Amino acid sequence: MSFESLGLAPELLRAVAREGYTEPTPVQAEAIPHVLARRDLLAGAQTGTGKTAAFVLPILQLLRENRPSPRHPIREARTRRHSFAPRPQIASGLPIRCLVLTPTRELALQVDEFVKAYGKEQPVRSAVIYGGVGYEAQFKAIQAGPEIVVATPGRLLDIQEQRKIDLRLVEILVLDEADRMLDMGFIRDIRKILALLPPRRQNLLFSATFTDDVRALAATFMHDAAQVQVARRNAPIELVRQVVYPVDRGRKRELLSHLIRTGRIDRALVFTRTKHGANRLAEQLAYDGIDAVAIHGNKSQGQRIRALDDFKEGRAAILVATEVAARGLDIDGLPHVVNYELPTVPQDYIHRIGRTGRAGMEGDAISLVCIDERDLLEDIERLLRGPIPWETVPGFEPDRRVLAEPIPEVTRGGRPSPRARGRRSPHRRTASRPPVRTDGPRAHTVHAPRPATTHGTPHRPAAAHGAPVQPGASRPFVALPGERFSRSTGS
Repeated sequence: MSFESLGLAPELLRAVAREGYTEPTPVQAEAIPHVLARRDLLAGAQTGTGKTAAFVLPILQLLRENRPSPRHPIREARTRRHSFAPRPQIASGLPIRCLVLTPTRELALQVDEFVKAYGKEQPVRSAVIYGGVGYEAQFKAIQAGPEIVVATPGRLLDIQEQRKIDLRLVEILVLDEADRMLDMGFIRDIRKILALLPPRRQNLLFSATFTDDVRALAATFMHDAAQVQVARRNAPIELVRQVVYPVDRGRKRELLSHLIRTGRIDRALVFTRTKHGANRLAEQLAYDGIDAVAIHGNKSQGQRIRALDDFKEGRAAILVATEVAARGLDIDGLPHVVNYELPTVPQDYIHRIGRTGRAGMEGDAISLVCIDERDLLEDIERLLRGPIPWETVPGFEPDRRVLAEPIPEVTRGGRPSPRARGRRSPHRRTASRPPVRTDGPRAHTVHAPRPATTHGTPHRPAAAHGAPVQPGASRPFVALPGERFSRSTGS
């Protein structure tokens, strides 16, 4: 299939060719005709599948085909519905016709870049609204009369409450990365924004996963929506090679530095669970002589942009990021993603590794896993419906005497992680063992070591699998190359 067959205008086809694309991705091939037909659309597409262009291209065409005349203040006053609230003071040019909501600043800027890149021949004025920066520049951008506004929900509501923006003439609403917005606690903001929009409009919702929450939200405002699903539910990108390196918790940074210096990792996006952890790791890597920068929610927008530019331009080999900060990052040709710490929510693993293996290129997803993260790994493998291959780096074999410790509770957008909701082990600890917090993750017993392998997924011995574990029994962690945590068998 070609872009010409999708019904796009010649100037958009030329813009696509300038960007180096010759064939549409599956989500573009399926979504663009529905958008051009002015249908509501519910699209499931993972990161790296071309979903941004799937809505930017047809929206640019729709806005050009049906561009209204500039506002006439007298005529508008006569036809305006009665309202006790004063109308926001905005420019008398074209109205805001398309609103794109994104969960992060980086994704908002990325969408705006697509609008500018594909709209070079017949520019459509756009504005980007996000937090972390001053208001004045964004007020001026709105006063200029943009047809497209790309915004994060919180800052958009801040500006609306100051009566600086009018959303009553929006024709197209796009919710990008809807699952992430819900995870970050934006549901109330989204509902407030929906109430500000006209009831008759086109609605487009894009989400990496179709969770029950996403479907429930879509049911509240979408009408006879077409559905596009171009990837299996919660499936990882197929071009990503996944591997687990077992390591003691205190040697993760040492192992990461070793992998970088030996060439196993040359350029990578590294994930931590916390902002403090991201800062500390970047500083430690710099101490090891490795150029590394960090981005997270506590960084200013200028700092985040500079760090991202340093990474994209090759001035930094490693970009350390938290889950929220990295959401929506579009980094061309990223060869490696490293899970320095596993996420507490399995679906976040899918989002993380989706940063690599994009646009037909292969990539590697490397996870440094300690004994504390055994349950997190099991949850991820359960989601993937299969084990992730393990390799042990010589000299970094985990100490079999180390016992699991609770992982500090982490919240995502104000929502407690699954580990904070009372998950407990069926195995009881004996008095001879160190005490464990009763409100933390379950204490783990560790099963007998597996036969050594040097590559791929270790085979599970039939006799050991499913063997009963006596309450209070303790078995060693990984000690030989290729051995891994064994599964809990219950009591």
